[in-house]
Amino acid sequence: VQLAESGGGLAQAGGSLRLSCVVSGGMFSVYYMGWYRLVPGKERELVASIRRDRSTNYGDSVKGRFAISRDNTKRTVYLEMNNLVPEDTAVYYCTRIGTSYWGQGTQVTVSS
Repeated sequence: VQLAESGGGLAQAGGSLRLSCVVSGGMFSVYYMGWYRLVPGKERELVASIRRDRSTNYGDSVKGRFAISRDNTKRTVYLEMNNLVPEDTAVYYCTRIGTSYWGQGTQVTVSS
């Protein structure tokens, strides 16, 4: 199983970005998928997760601003990030939750 993120970059506060994670190998439709973020000096934070039945869970800091979704035909999980704030600046990682499968990460930088 391999995961490849894309869509990171620079955004202004109040702006939006959409991250994508394409998953190759295995039966993607049953995978429990998630997005984490990491800021140097801080603990890794769960941003959002989505189960095979499309039920979702969000970290408190992003509730109401971020949305996770999946397209099983494209083997892709998305993270729509709206109303960005500088505190969202981090490297965002896609993972198959509960496994050692992680993407390489994509940098998101939000300027004030």
